[in-house]
Amino acid sequence: MLTISNLSVQFGKRILFDEVNVKFTEGNCYGIIGANGSGKSTFLKILSGKMDATSGFVQLDKGKRMSVLTQDHFAYDEYQVLETVLMGDKPLFDIKIEMDAIYAKPDFTDEDGVRVGDLGVLFDEMGGWNAESDAANLLSSLGIKEDLHYNQMADLDNKLKVKVLLAQAIFGNPDVLIMDEPTNDLDFETIGWLEDFLANYEHTVIVVSHDRHFLDSVCTHVSDIDHGKIAHYSGNYSFWYESSQLAARQRAQQNKKSEDKKKELEEFIRRFSANVAKSKQATSRKKMLDKLNVDEIQPSSRRYPGIFFEQEREAGDQILNIEHLSKSIEGDILFKDVHINLNRGDKVVVISRDSRAVSAFYEILAGNIQPDFGAFQWGVTTIQSYLPVDNTNFFDNNLNLVEWLRQWAKTEEEREEVYLRGFLGRMLFSGDEALKKSNVISGGEKVRCMLSRMMMTRANVLMIDEPTNHLDLESIQAFNNGLSKYNGTVLFSTHDHEFAQTVATRVLELTPKGVINRFMTFDEYLEDPKIKELREEMYG
Repeated sequence: MLTISNLSVQFGKRILFDEVNVKFTEGNCYGIIGANGSGKSTFLKILSGKMDATSGFVQLDKGKRMSVLTQDHFAYDEYQVLETVLMGDKPLFDIKIEMDAIYAKPDFTDEDGVRVGDLGVLFDEMGGWNAESDAANLLSSLGIKEDLHYNQMADLDNKLKVKVLLAQAIFGNPDVLIMDEPTNDLDFETIGWLEDFLANYEHTVIVVSHDRHFLDSVCTHVSDIDHGKIAHYSGNYSFWYESSQLAARQRAQQNKKSEDKKKELEEFIRRFSANVAKSKQATSRKKMLDKLNVDEIQPSSRRYPGIFFEQEREAGDQILNIEHLSKSIEGDILFKDVHINLNRGDKVVVISRDSRAVSAFYEILAGNIQPDFGAFQWGVTTIQSYLPVDNTNFFDNNLNLVEWLRQWAKTEEEREEVYLRGFLGRMLFSGDEALKKSNVISGGEKVRCMLSRMMMTRANVLMIDEPTNHLDLESIQAFNNGLSKYNGTVLFSTHDHEFAQTVATRVLELTPKGVINRFMTFDEYLEDPKIKELREEMYG
């Protein structure tokens, strides 16, 4: 279907890809993974023709169509919503435009009649007469109501634009679908719809995503970028991650008998297969389990940060009491009448269809802004640590990272450089990396610094607002594991489904008509039909 031959990419002296030879075949979904800077987005740009490789070539089978999900929210502002979706199938749309132009001519000739007749035959063969209704159905299934279909794209907010661009990418069932971070800015319901769609998609999908649940739901293969090469492995992300960790452990266990290693591998396959059998993959056309082979997985060269949260002391029974808390911004009710009591050890995922509501909730609890109404009280034995979604103010200085972290030291021991470098080293700032200036580091590096700060506080209550936005898969995985093992109390929000499902024991949803508060897992919450009805009522 799509063949990459002898592909090399070099920027100056840096070699990103070196003689890469891979094929992407019909009926499979490939999740492209790799450390930050490994070239995931660059690779997709080369596949889609937006960027040239240093050498080598990309070949799409003759007669096949490729579609690429665009990330430019303003590219189609001058077009109507429905028209934007139709433009996703360029050959079909080009025929439609030419036919419309011919019919609009004031001096319609016999030659025009012949041409438009020929075009009409092609248009019919391509399903053109049903194109508008197909596009409208696709938009409606993504939650874009019919009264918006003829609006200008410029009139839509970014969240709706993302859905239109998604509809454009998948319209007309392209033979090769390329998607770079398709879940960005999508709500959980739309992500679930896309997971179902791709799990049953009959053509080739190539996707880059930091959403592990999404990768697990849709991928038949993982395409790992490592050491300048790309290797395909059968299975989804979790299979690749767990088996690569197992391969690394087994390589380190040189004295372990080969028979014991074989039994460990077989048990891993059985355990993983049992989990996958319950997933969407098992009911789709993809037979991933038949091809799982842990022997082909190699230990990864990735470095995972060490994220371990400890408590200075265990909190008492009284953690947080909230009574009738309400907040509005610019006339919009974000939430009202929030009345809850937080228990020791609760791990609460805080969600809302309006992200402003979640951030305002945290800012109130952190004492940074005032509620419109209501009150809250922290238990006297609690120590809180807060990681806001916007951490800009923390880095408005010219300190190096060691000096930056020293600002939150409480003892002489914690002020020592060796101690501070230890925390930074856990977060992959080793050697000269720890002497970087704090005001020039990347978004992901800032979050890792904030996590170092949070670990230093040894708090027994953590408040975390969208921490995974700028993190790579390795940091997200380590962070996820660290929170799962933490014995304290957590309030967190995230768009990472796997993060929410594996950490949360309680769900708190903030709405303009009140709060929904349930002790259950995140998946149970999303799938409960009674809660679905209640959610619609609370937002209606």
